[in-house]
Amino acid sequence: MTLSLTLACLWAIAANVAAMIPSQDRHRRRAMVLIATGIPLVGYVTYENGPWIGLLTLAAGMSVLRWPVAHLLRRLRPGSGP
Repeated sequence: MTLSLTLACLWAIAANVAAMIPSQDRHRRRAMVLIATGIPLVGYVTYENGPWIGLLTLAAGMSVLRWPVAHLLRRLRPGSGP
C-alpha cells in the first residue's frame, strides 16, 4: 500500500473518531479541518495512484462528509436563497 493510501485510511479513521466525540457547534470546526486536510490528500492519492483510485478516494471522503457536500450543493442550485 502506498503512503498516500495509508494517509487516506488514517484520515478516514480520524474522521470517524472525530464524529464520535460530542460537539457544541455540530462538528463544523472538525468538518472544516477534515476538508482542509482531505482535499490535498485526494490530490496526493490521485498523483500517486492514478485518477480512478483518486475518484474512489474522493467518493469515500464525500460519503464521510456528506452534510457539508449537501449544503454546498443546496447553495449552488439556481433559485435557492443564501
